[in-house]
Amino acid sequence: MVKDFIALDVETANADFGSICSVGLVHFKDGAVFKSLDILVDPEDAFDPANIRIHGITPEKVAGKPNMARVIPVIAAALENAVIVHHSPFDRTALARAAGRYRTGGLPCTWVDSCQAAKRTWDQFRGNGGYGLANLTKSFGIEFTHHQAVDDARASGMLMLLAIEASGTPLHRWVDDIGYASTVDTSPRRIQAPAYAGKKVAQSGLSDGTLAGETVVFTGALQIARQQAASAAASAGCDVADSVTKKTTILVVGDQDLRLTKGQEKSSKHRKAESMIANGATIRIVGETDFMLMVQ
Repeated sequence: MVKDFIALDVETANADFGSICSVGLVHFKDGAVFKSLDILVDPEDAFDPANIRIHGITPEKVAGKPNMARVIPVIAAALENAVIVHHSPFDRTALARAAGRYRTGGLPCTWVDSCQAAKRTWDQFRGNGGYGLANLTKSFGIEFTHHQAVDDARASGMLMLLAIEASGTPLHRWVDDIGYASTVDTSPRRIQAPAYAGKKVAQSGLSDGTLAGETVVFTGALQIARQQAASAAASAGCDVADSVTKKTTILVVGDQDLRLTKGQEKSSKHRKAESMIANGATIRIVGETDFMLMVQ
């Protein structure tokens, strides 16, 4: 199973999520720490004494350091198409807030929350210390210094590896099930709607549409909401299905998923379609942008 990803953690100067004063990045390669980077950031904001007590970062320590307007473009280049592991929605939200504050655009990556993975893997922590980093790392014997960004990132990554092993669920399945996607133009959004939401994309196409007779399936992180893409496909005549079957004629893949790098794997739908094509099925795999141009 592919276990290559980048773990990330941030610390903030105050209660405003956008006031990032430290970013920790840990690259996991082949299931082990490959390299780490700890970045001090000038939040250009006031430091709350409560936050200083938590992480020990003071205004003096970040004096002269780059702000997030300079940091985000640099890390965005390194994180393009990467799977980012973080613990709880805080870090994902903080990066989105900072990106909005400085109008830099978001990070073109996919986010997976190791806290959510832990909740789905181990029931014994419910009501027994919970799923915070401190309790989980203590339970699994992971040594780290809490609220030091690079240490928290490393711990999050190690917990993700443990969840992969304990559950038998590979990284790409965690991405499909609980992942959030973002591009340079959007804040992170859920890749797959929760099962309880009841928002199915399956629908019949208009009989007089230009693509009538085609059956389309969507996979990967799309730039637009999947329901919106499905509606456009149906208006063009496509029958929209939830899964790849012998009836499928078009598989639409999110643009960023067409160029899989840094350890990502293709989705199960993508792999199934390729297998069926190899066995003679007439399925066309197209990127989201190209497909939306087809149905406009």
